[in-house]
Amino acid sequence: MNRSELVAAVAAETGHTQAAVNGVLDAMFTVVTGELKKGTKVTIPGWIAFERTHRAARTGRNPQTGATIQIAAANSVKVSAGSKLKASVK
Repeated sequence: MNRSELVAAVAAETGHTQAAVNGVLDAMFTVVTGELKKGTKVTIPGWIAFERTHRAARTGRNPQTGATIQIAAANSVKVSAGSKLKASVK
């Protein structure tokens, strides 16, 4: 299911217009992104959690040449499924 199919399905389920649902979805992702940039964990209890993680700098190896390279430290995002979501797909 892609974004437009998701928007259409939610609009059909709720009776709202696709434009309204699309606006809510955009706003949700804007808020989640803003909170993750600040380092805040975003949780919808039982369903999903978004959390910013940090990976330290490390030494890696180029697989073609075998030379060692430095991999810079970076932030990433961890997404975890909640108990209700896990139970619903069993």
